[in-house]
Amino acid sequence: MDDVKIGEILEPGSEEEQGRREKRVRNRFWPKVKRYARMIPFIDEVVAGYYCAMDPETPPRVRGILLAALAYFILPLDSIPDFLIGFGFGDDIAVLTAAFAAVRGNITEAHRAAARKALAEEDIRTGNGGEDDSPIIDGEATRG
Repeated sequence: MDDVKIGEILEPGSEEEQGRREKRVRNRFWPKVKRYARMIPFIDEVVAGYYCAMDPETPPRVRGILLAALAYFILPLDSIPDFLIGFGFGDDIAVLTAAFAAVRGNITEAHRAAARKALAEEDIRTGNGGEDDSPIIDGEATRG
């Protein structure tokens, strides 16, 4: 996936577009997370990004970037269909990683704590094997 396409995907969009994305993300996010959590090594951070995007205190541009990435993640058809195990999340991971790099300082410990709590309450098994419940950022576990 090239940088130009990722940049286009992550455009925050107008207020109207952000509203459509937020509705789509709210409706489809959790079923997708429940189904594919074990295939995404940083699902904790994806869920923290969701909470950041839904937080009214998050700056509009940051919300727009996160909503764009999360909307792409939940799309049933994208560049590489997600049902292609081992390949299907490559484009989703690229888009999510780019979004997280752009908004890194805006995803707070409160968002990460909400993500850990939600994943535990939903009994969603993550790909980290349960050995460490620290959030994953840039491939490394961090302690709060």
